Amino acid sequence: MPTHQRSAGSKRAMRAASFAILSGLLFACAATSLSAQQQQPPPPALPPPGETLTPDQLDDLVAPIALYPDELLSQIMVASTYPLEVVEAFQWQQRNPGLTGPALTQAAQQQNWDPSVQALVVFPDVMKRLNDDVTWTTNLGNAFLAQQQDVMSAVQRMRQRAQQAGRLQSTPQLNVQTTNEGGQPYIDIEPAYPDVMYVPIYDPLWIWGPPLWYPYPRWYWPPRTFLTGGLYFGFGAGINVGLFFGGGWHGWGGWGWHPGWGNRTVIVNNTFIHQNNFNARGLANAHGTSVWAHDPGHRGGVPYANQNLRTQYQGNVRQAVAPRSMPEGARNAPGQSSERFGNRSIPSNPPAARQQNRGAFGGMENGAAANTHAEHGMSSLGPARSAPAPRAAPAPRGNPGGGQRR
Repeated sequence: MPTHQRSAGSKRAMRAASFAILSGLLFACAATSLSAQQQQPPPPALPPPGETLTPDQLDDLVAPIALYPDELLSQIMVASTYPLEVVEAFQWQQRNPGLTGPALTQAAQQQNWDPSVQALVVFPDVMKRLNDDVTWTTNLGNAFLAQQQDVMSAVQRMRQRAQQAGRLQSTPQLNVQTTNEGGQPYIDIEPAYPDVMYVPIYDPLWIWGPPLWYPYPRWYWPPRTFLTGGLYFGFGAGINVGLFFGGGWHGWGGWGWHPGWGNRTVIVNNTFIHQNNFNARGLANAHGTSVWAHDPGHRGGVPYANQNLRTQYQGNVRQAVAPRSMPEGARNAPGQSSERFGNRSIPSNPPAARQQNRGAFGGMENGAAANTHAEHGMSSLGPARSAPAPRAAPAPRGNPGGGQRR
């Protein structure tokens, strides 16, 4: 056989052998990938409505906000019990992008929302997140109403786990310290500046791993590449809260909501609410502090999670299964749509308003901005309930929440 024929045959044989080896490797990789996928646990499913959540489920539920500063954390837990008003406030803010500083808080004072929602407008990124997954927000509020002490205990458990793993410590933006009260230690997170709030940005997956019992909210999480120095969380742009309240600002010690970790309660600063002309109906005193009590008048017809809550707050409501038609005179302008939430009609943001939505995270540590594109959906909920129940009496003087503020 000529030399050139032997050489061509040898090349063909080598190519065939290489192809066989490559095919075998690809088949092995595909089989390994399929086996790994089959071994992964299915994503957690939401528990049935009205069911009491276990400690593990509560841990996953509170994970996205467990590392927020105490003042903002307690305010979010209170505001989440009024999910309709959180949606209204966000859409109102989207329609009024020019309101800033004291003009924003003064305009919010005129809205018929709970004070926790009125004051939340100074944190637009937080408002957006709570609206990006309004189902999670509603579930957090339902859990806080039904299992308030358990929810706050879950926050402390998640903080302790993060601290033990070396993923929670003081930064230039936040002060983290462990306090002991009544023989029970708890982790306190406070803003490092007397009038500036830095909202932490972190994916719970980075801190605690994937959820096991309760899915994390459908929020946009920035990639780890946005962070520097191997950190597990960053911060949005600092918000000078003092500018929004002018002479009524007295530092974080005078903020409207604080956790009472000792008794697992939320303490309301009545003075803050009155001085800033927020809705004060139902507050027993114009000054001092009291233990927070839910106001069903701000629930707006959103169903409560179980019969006990419905009985307690006179919430004989039902959840509708189809959108309700609007009266002819109440329909939106052409190009706009609306949704029913409780006994109110919530107009959907027009395309122009949606385009004005900015990224949820601005001014991170490396100066990059992360754009968010999540949209939320809402189901139609039943009509309004009967008259609200009386508010609870104010807490006794001294240390009502078991967590004395510094």
